[in-house]
Amino acid sequence: MSQLKKGALLNYTTIFLTNAVGLFITPFILNHIGKAEYGIYTAIGALVGTISVLDLGLNNTIVRFVAKYRAEDDRKGEENFLATTMLIYGVISLTVIGIGIGFYGYIDAYFTKMNAEEIRIAKTIFLLLIANLAIGLPGGSFTGICYGYEAFVFPKTVNIIRYILRTITIVAVLILGGKAIALVIIDTVFNILFILAELYYVFFKLKVRFKLHEFKLNYVKQIFGYSLWIFVFALVSMFQWKAGHWILGSMALPEVLTIYGIGIVLGTYYGSFSTAISSVFLPRATKMTVGNATGEELTSMMIKIGRISFIILMYILLAFILFGKQFVYLWVGKELGVDGSHEIWVIALLIMCAYTLPLVQGFGNSILEAKNKLSFKAILYISFLFLGVVLGAFLAKAYGALGMIAGTVTGWVIVQNVMNFYYHKVIGLNIFRFFKELSNKTIITIIIIISLGYLITYIPGMGWLNFITKAACYSIVYAVIMYNFGLIYFEKELFKSSLAPILNKIKR
Repeated sequence: MSQLKKGALLNYTTIFLTNAVGLFITPFILNHIGKAEYGIYTAIGALVGTISVLDLGLNNTIVRFVAKYRAEDDRKGEENFLATTMLIYGVISLTVIGIGIGFYGYIDAYFTKMNAEEIRIAKTIFLLLIANLAIGLPGGSFTGICYGYEAFVFPKTVNIIRYILRTITIVAVLILGGKAIALVIIDTVFNILFILAELYYVFFKLKVRFKLHEFKLNYVKQIFGYSLWIFVFALVSMFQWKAGHWILGSMALPEVLTIYGIGIVLGTYYGSFSTAISSVFLPRATKMTVGNATGEELTSMMIKIGRISFIILMYILLAFILFGKQFVYLWVGKELGVDGSHEIWVIALLIMCAYTLPLVQGFGNSILEAKNKLSFKAILYISFLFLGVVLGAFLAKAYGALGMIAGTVTGWVIVQNVMNFYYHKVIGLNIFRFFKELSNKTIITIIIIISLGYLITYIPGMGWLNFITKAACYSIVYAVIMYNFGLIYFEKELFKSSLAPILNKIKR
């Protein structure tokens, strides 16, 4: 099996581990450190995560340029490029430390709803995370170098091992009485160990060398010219997932930050299921674009991928609508109560609903990337998500976490409607045909499924066994009804071909 295929397999393993372990570890952490400390932990993490945009897209740039120099067999150019990026990273790390020192003195003035002990915890976590970030940003370059050398297996394998060992360590430390500060120390230690492992692999296995043969400003401009839009999309991600934390941090109690943070976590889990499908289609989009595929041909591919994503996402979304409130209460209700669980459910549901269309149209992003037309989307996203965050900050004064997320998702919805106009008018995709064929057979089927699913909610009980029973009944109903009435011929054949190897093994 090639490095590429092994890397893809390890990527899916990482996604599964992140989601599965995350669902287990979140209530465990919440139960052991308490909702106040958990809120501080997530808020400070989001605040420092915002500073991480100072990476400026250099990690992705390293992948691209290292691959380029290797293809050109330009060893001297590669050495000079890597040495230059390390100098840039040195400046970035010093900047991170400077910003950290500058903001440290204002933590107690910013987080006005925290008491003295909570401020002490917040300051300690902040210092640890700043140090972690100052080390982690340049350390991430070694992963980029591995990817540039198409050596995917080692960094992804080490990352999986790190994730498993980190989880085991967290469980052990929390059982022994550790709190939020201990979690950050664990992350810092594992981060350093991971960087050292990759450093050894890069220098002693891949035989990479850093050497500054010459330093030119034009060279730096070339690097930042490529990384600019990567940086802009990092800002977009910040507004999507982190801005709400630090806005709420200035006006809300730590418990509110916990509710908001857990709602965001569930929303991101939802997105990962579809991203795992759409992310592998960039090469196909590039090939079709280079081959001058027509707008209708690209639309047809977008429909095929979009329908598969839509069917998977609807299984999750409908289940969350029907049984999500019960799941959240069983998951974290012991610590947050009925009202807190309800707010988490609403926050996650709003994210899922707003996130569905961008995920279903994920192939459209691959087309934009293949056509080198991401700049419009980047500017559009950062503009309206910023306005969404501003609206969320205004609504949060009256409605707390629910107001914050309502404003944010409003920006997403506006962006996606504008993007559909752009896809249709500029890129040449037939968006009207996309929606027509996306809804072909699926919409009526979804109405039938949610009607039958609503009847399943009447199964009496509220415990985990009751939830599992309902989920199993719903899964059977969804699979049977969707297969017989919602899938078109192509999708049924794809499903059969996917099951064929498994069935053949069973027969043997």
